[in-house]
Amino acid sequence: MTANNRIVLTSDHTAIPLRQAIAAHVSAQGWVVVDIGPTAPDSTPYPKQGEAAARRVATGDCRFGIILCGTGQGIMMAANKVRAIRCGVCADTFSARMIRQHNDANMLSIGARVVGEGLALDIVDAFLTAQFDGGRHTPRVEMITALEA
Repeated sequence: MTANNRIVLTSDHTAIPLRQAIAAHVSAQGWVVVDIGPTAPDSTPYPKQGEAAARRVATGDCRFGIILCGTGQGIMMAANKVRAIRCGVCADTFSARMIRQHNDANMLSIGARVVGEGLALDIVDAFLTAQFDGGRHTPRVEMITALEA
């Protein structure tokens, strides 16, 4: 199985129901969902979850990652510490589309306390259907990648 159709999902304890709704949504679209939890509402450290998902994307095990916490900010910050990850937190469809088209983002972060389920699913769709534009954006993405050196 190739990573091309695999997507990793994770969250902290605050975002379990939204993550599960997103997992069902993307699975229905044909994505192979790798849901790395958690499943229990016990307090879960978002940095650990963000890193675990980011490593799945960075190693090529999964093409994309969708990660969630209360605001989407903390888990996104953790994911972006992993080399080769470009993750943006989005609360609207325009931003979700743009992080793919202009920044070649490979991970999306959503705040479960910020957006409702309907909007979250629209954000996910915008992210997953957008393609990197390349062209004038390629040197900029390369500059971001160079910061990892």
